[in-house]
Amino acid sequence: MRYFLYILYSQSLDKYYIGHTNDLCRRFYEHNLGKEKFTRKGIPWDLRISKEFNTKTDAYSEERRLKKCKNRKYLENYINFQLVEHPDCKSGRSPVQIR
Repeated sequence: MRYFLYILYSQSLDKYYIGHTNDLCRRFYEHNLGKEKFTRKGIPWDLRISKEFNTKTDAYSEERRLKKCKNRKYLENYINFQLVEHPDCKSGRSPVQIR
């Protein structure tokens, strides 16, 4: 199974959101449907980057490391140097059914 670290950006809030998942498109879609209380106010969210990991532990560790930085400039540099687009999620539409 693959795991992803992802960073979303809300233009309306001018904020980033960092998370991890094993289904990037489904998770991105859920954020933009308002299923998550924390991200509901920032809709629409843009997927800025996704980074693939072999284990959930590795993806979660990178998420925690980035969240601990609490430095917007560092995060923006991380995005610029790590940029990996996930073509299925770019439009905000997911090919997966949400239950």
